[in-house]
Amino acid sequence: MWNNPAFDDHEKITLVHDRASGLRAIIAIHSTHLGPSAGGTRFWHYADSAAALTDALRLSQGMSYKNALAGLPMGGGKAVILADANRTKPEEMMLAFGDAVEKLGGEYVTAEDVGITEADMDIVHRRTAHVTGLSAEEGESKVGTDPGPFTSHGIYLGLKQAVKHKLGKDSMAGVHVAVQGTGSVGSGLARYLAEDGAVLTLADVDQARAARLADELGAKTVNADAIMTVPCDVFSPNALGAILNADTIARLDCAVIAGGANNQLATAGDGDALNARGILWAPDYVINAGGIISVAVEYLSRDGSVSATIDDVNARIAQIPDRLEQIWVGSEASGEAANRVADAMARRAIGR
Repeated sequence: MWNNPAFDDHEKITLVHDRASGLRAIIAIHSTHLGPSAGGTRFWHYADSAAALTDALRLSQGMSYKNALAGLPMGGGKAVILADANRTKPEEMMLAFGDAVEKLGGEYVTAEDVGITEADMDIVHRRTAHVTGLSAEEGESKVGTDPGPFTSHGIYLGLKQAVKHKLGKDSMAGVHVAVQGTGSVGSGLARYLAEDGAVLTLADVDQARAARLADELGAKTVNADAIMTVPCDVFSPNALGAILNADTIARLDCAVIAGGANNQLATAGDGDALNARGILWAPDYVINAGGIISVAVEYLSRDGSVSATIDDVNARIAQIPDRLEQIWVGSEASGEAANRVADAMARRAIGR
């Protein structure tokens, strides 16, 4: 761990093993400078445990930065559960994970991420109060439940700001957006864009899912391995991370990159490469903060320290475009890539 390139003076790494349920998990706490570390739990089948550790380290650092620049009084953490090849997830496994979160005494607050549902978080909640993103009862506020729609809304607002900044357009009508990933977040974003008259090309590893959404929205589809080379105005990555590297950046044919995937840059130097090509990049942990804003506000509201209405959450999400604009203006003034400007802002906020 100490020599892992993704290790960034993390405060605590917890390795969890529960033989009875088959649970193997890593909980990474990057920073508690601003408050308890917060970040979702990812359920994924990794090639090996080293890959799982790297993912936990990178994602938890990203959550520190995301929460800091979203103005939340929370630090950054992340958990990964190492799934088997069949993605076996018995209830006992999630209960054991809840026990592990509880033993951290509030240092880490969890929620759903890739492979985890609201129902899973409800099970975790049986063993710990340090969880958010729970199912809503009928008629209950949606704040703090499924974060996906809030994430999509924030990305939509940030993408429109990117188009205005780079292309000088106040309308999305006729703007061509290539959307990678049509899951909860990507599909929500695509629906917002279609309503605004954007031209959409969609792709997903689940081709049938992409085709269904394309039929609904009047969009085109391409194979998942072709979406990054589609000539377009905006490339919007909304699947897994580390997709922007020396090879893929050289093949991009877009003016803007704005999407919800975490850790889109394979290395910090890839942000420099985008900057050198004149491609405007929206730092992922800024543009995709809508979901964590929703679940964090719900969690913080339990002691009355913040208000947690839909309007409160949307008001916080509405600040995402201004934060992005500040980063882009700083990047253009300094000549530094947007990722380096954003990282410096976040590190100052967490005292590093």
